[in-house]
Amino acid sequence: MAARNSDGGETAGADATVCAPASKRPARDRIFETARELFYQHGIRAVGVETIAAEADATKMTLYRNFPSKDVLVAEILREQEKDYWIWWDQVTSACCDDPRGQLEAIFDAFETKACSGDIHGCPLSNAAIELHEVDHPAQKVSVAYKQTLHKRLIDLCQRAGAPDNDLADGLMLLMEGSSSARVTLGAEGPVRAVARAGRALIRCSLGERR
Repeated sequence: MAARNSDGGETAGADATVCAPASKRPARDRIFETARELFYQHGIRAVGVETIAAEADATKMTLYRNFPSKDVLVAEILREQEKDYWIWWDQVTSACCDDPRGQLEAIFDAFETKACSGDIHGCPLSNAAIELHEVDHPAQKVSVAYKQTLHKRLIDLCQRAGAPDNDLADGLMLLMEGSSSARVTLGAEGPVRAVARAGRALIRCSLGERR
């Protein structure tokens, strides 16, 4: 098959008879979005650059022109997924104004709703950390930094809610991580359905009944 001329300067072969429509999204966007979906659905190791390029209606050469390596592509996707998560977090917590305990409870309510809906395969950054466990892998660094930030955010909220130490934040973090894993193995009808109730129980145990 001839190379496609819609991918930014590649020369089409003599047998090319159909040109891509002018409205087609840029090749970089197609590659990025395709890789993001394939990695989440099938795993990072299981998806090669040839598959990504083919599914994105691009070429391997175009992929490498936009992303120097598969590792770089993975890291960029994880950074975008982290950004999306913080947008979600801020939207959830903003509804509770300056009530840190209410924000904690709202996070777990929304977390359960999110985990129990759609075609969910766990947290993409956790999945990546398990697959790409090499310390120096650029994607692993993104995953670890994200989890560290998540833990710090939970610690801050718990402290502002009146927690005497970090035990509550640690417990809530473990609950989130375990629920993501249970969603993958046991599905939406499994223990993940109780994550909001379990979160509230931990909060209540640490902070006491709300007056």
